[in-house]
Amino acid sequence: MTATVLTARALLLDMDGTLVNSDAVVERIWRRWSERHGLDGDEVMKVVHGRQGHASMAVLLPDRPMKQNLADNERMLAEETADVEGVVEVPGAAAFLASLQGLPHALVTSADVALSTVRMAAAGLPLPAVRVTAESVGASKPDPEGFLKGAAELGVAPADCVVFEDSGAGIAAGRAAGMRVVGVGARAAVHGPDAVVRDLTEVRVEATTDGSIRVHVG
Repeated sequence: MTATVLTARALLLDMDGTLVNSDAVVERIWRRWSERHGLDGDEVMKVVHGRQGHASMAVLLPDRPMKQNLADNERMLAEETADVEGVVEVPGAAAFLASLQGLPHALVTSADVALSTVRMAAAGLPLPAVRVTAESVGASKPDPEGFLKGAAELGVAPADCVVFEDSGAGIAAGRAAGMRVVGVGARAAVHGPDAVVRDLTEVRVEATTDGSIRVHVG
């Protein structure tokens, strides 16, 4: 892979699939949901990554009332929060987060506060001080609202942010926010991010004297 260097003033980090590998839980929960609704589990799994649960349901069951999706989402969030079996860090995530100490960065996740807190702890990762969760936004990824809020909370222009994402919905959200995107993992590569890494062992950050951050990818 060709090495890439991106310059930013802040980094915005997705959680699931980017910092935390929660695929085992996501597969268990959503495949059970698929069976209950007579849907093809493989097709469902192509939709759910990166989105809030109710937004995925709206895509998969377009004729179902949103009120029902929201209620179903609450039940699924409770299931996901109680299930941490197989939740681990994405390789390099702990070292990557440690390297960001003192640098502007935020977690921007489609998980709510409870789920993000539980999953980061299960993976042995510290929570960034600035966090944008499901409760913080009115629209799920691929809407750019979460990333724009993260940039605003850090006081950095969107064009000066680099996003780290694994999903198609997340990469689309970062692009819609006017940000450059580093794709993490195999899912990311097909969605056209600015750079792709296998995992976070292939990323290194460097603070510069003018207050910017050099992101070495690859």
